[in-house]
Amino acid sequence: MFFRSSLAFGHKSNQHSRMEPTNLSLLEWISQPWHWAVSGAAIALIVFLLTWMGRSFGLSLIFKNTCSLLGAERFGDYFKMDWSNDGWRVVFMLGSVVGGFIAARFLASPEAVAISQATIDHLAEWGFSYPGSDAQGRGYLLTDVFDFSSVKGVVLLLLGGFLVGFGSRYAGGCTSGHAITGLSHLQFSSLLTVIGFFIGGLLMTHFLLPLIFG
Repeated sequence: MFFRSSLAFGHKSNQHSRMEPTNLSLLEWISQPWHWAVSGAAIALIVFLLTWMGRSFGLSLIFKNTCSLLGAERFGDYFKMDWSNDGWRVVFMLGSVVGGFIAARFLASPEAVAISQATIDHLAEWGFSYPGSDAQGRGYLLTDVFDFSSVKGVVLLLLGGFLVGFGSRYAGGCTSGHAITGLSHLQFSSLLTVIGFFIGGLLMTHFLLPLIFG
């Protein structure tokens, strides 16, 4: 996750990053790159509404709810789900999947994501071509790394998924729960957790990634 974020730090704005509805159809206007502040405002609105309803925004518990739906509650009380309190998370998860599919399938921008040349050169040093590694020339996903056709790619994905799941459970929340909701609620434990996120991300970026891909 931090590797994706580190690429985002290298993102540079261009003339296509502004929403300009002039002479564009509604579909073209929606499909073009939007300013990052739009996402920030949308997340802030979601956090406000959930707080107003007595809920907390976070995605890690959705994994627990998913396990419950798959029958894991038979193996422990932890996975028992109260639909009156947790049902909204399932709906949120389904909405995220459906919304992501619609956005990727029908509303994806035809333009490649503009990242800094320094980031492109840095990836090239590790043997990754960008954005040529993405068949359609857009997005942050490096198919050279996230490759199900290679043993190394599968191992990295499984290991990464395990670490994300273990870390979220051990920390009592994920990045969205702590960094968005927790900090918004001025929770000191979330502040410490977020500091840990950044320390871990910096160590991964500057020390572990060069060992894995360098």
